Amino acid sequence: MPQTETPGTEVSPRTRLRWWTELPLILLVYGCYSAGRLLARGDVSGAVDHGLAILRIEKALYLNAEHPLNRLFTREAWLGVPADFWYASLHYLVTPVILVWLFRKRTQFYRAARTWLMTSTFIGLIGFTLLPTCPPRLLASGHGFVDTMAQYSSYGWWGGEASAPRGMGGMTNQYAAMPSLHVGWALWCGVMLWRHGGTRAAKAFGVAYPLLTAIVVMGTANHYSLDAVAGIAVMGVGLLLAPYVMRAVDLLRARLSSRTPVVTALSGGSGSSIVGAGSSIVSGGCQTSAGERIPRQREERIGSATEPDASSTDAGDGAAAAAR
Repeated sequence: MPQTETPGTEVSPRTRLRWWTELPLILLVYGCYSAGRLLARGDVSGAVDHGLAILRIEKALYLNAEHPLNRLFTREAWLGVPADFWYASLHYLVTPVILVWLFRKRTQFYRAARTWLMTSTFIGLIGFTLLPTCPPRLLASGHGFVDTMAQYSSYGWWGGEASAPRGMGGMTNQYAAMPSLHVGWALWCGVMLWRHGGTRAAKAFGVAYPLLTAIVVMGTANHYSLDAVAGIAVMGVGLLLAPYVMRAVDLLRARLSSRTPVVTALSGGSGSSIVGAGSSIVSGGCQTSAGERIPRQREERIGSATEPDASSTDAGDGAAAAAR
C-alpha cells in the first residue's frame, strides 16, 4: 500500500496534541459506542429475521465459512478456548495500545488515524441502530451453530451471555452483529502496523491480526461472513470521510480562534501599547514642573529654543561695540 500522507496529518507546534485532551475525547467516543449498542437493541424478532436474511443471502452467494469454523472450534477445545479469549479481550486491548503508540511515536500520523477510527465507529453505530441483527450463536439450534463462549465459559471470565463478564451480559447489546467492528477495528490496527510499524514482525502481525480476527468472530458464532465484509466496508467509508471531518474541525477551530485576538486587541492591545509608550517616556526623559516626564530629545529642543545662539550673541556684541 503506498504511504501517501492524508491531508491534515501534519501537527504544528501550535496545534500539538496533548494526552489530557485526547483521552477524554477517546473515552467519549467509546462511551457513545457502548451507549449506542445498548440503545439500539430493537425487538428480538426483527433481529432474528435480519440474521436469517443474511444466511439466505450467503447461501445464494455460496458463502458458508461460519459452519465449518464453528464446528472446528466446538470440537477442538485447544482452538475454541484461545479463540474465545481472543474475541473477549484483544478487541479492547490491541486498539488502545496502537492508539497510544501512534500518539507517542508517530505523532504526525496520529490525528488522521484517530479520526479514521472514530468516524468508522460512528458509522458502525448507525448500522447497529438501523439493522439490529441476531448473531449465529443466538439462532435456534436447528441452524447448526454452537455458542462457544457459553460452551467454554468455565475457562474464562465471561458467562454464557456474549463476551461480557459473568452477570453483566444484560448490559450489552447482543443483537449488534452487523457490521462487525471487531473485524473493522482489527483492520485499522493492521493498516497502522503495516504502514508505520517499521519492522517485519510488526508488518506480519498487521497482516495476521485482522485475518485471524475474522476467523475468530465466525468460528465462535458471533458474526456472519457478511458481517465481516460490512466491517471492512465501514472502515473504507470512514477512511474516505476522515479528511473531510478533519477539515470541518479545523474550520470550526479557526472560526472560534479568530474571534479571540479581536477581543484581546480591543480589551488589552491598545492599552498595553499606551502603557509601553508611557514607560519608555518615563525611562528616557526628564520631569516637568507639573510632574510629567518628557523625552530627552524634546527637552533638548526646548532648551535650544529658549537659550540664545552663541554666534548671534557674539555678532550682536560686535555691532554694539562698533556703534560706540
